[in-house]
Amino acid sequence: QVELVESGGGLVQPGGSLRLSCWASGSTFTINDMGWYRQVPGKQRELVAVINSGSTTTYSDSVKGRFAISRDNANKIVYLQMNSLKPEDTAVYHCNIKGTRRGKGWSTVNLDLWGQGTQVTVSS
Repeated sequence: QVELVESGGGLVQPGGSLRLSCWASGSTFTINDMGWYRQVPGKQRELVAVINSGSTTTYSDSVKGRFAISRDNANKIVYLQMNSLKPEDTAVYHCNIKGTRRGKGWSTVNLDLWGQGTQVTVSS
């Protein structure tokens, strides 16, 4: 049983900063990609940032240079440092972790886990 526990959302002024955290608790598994997505009412969910197992990062153009994703492998945490926040960053942010666990025999089972979301509101 794996649960992703998110924290760090809240209300912030434009130009301010927030740091989101997502912790994978529960059963042991191998983590590959870790990422953050966001969604606003009436719009599709969009990728914000992804970090792979080699710590290579990918960012949406809209957040590049302002956000930074990082991971703590020992503690199974993915972070999203959000700087120079804009009103258009307002959304529910969801963490995502992709990994594998051992299945029956030599098989592996893919995992695609999502956090429940944390609200980020950027407003003056």
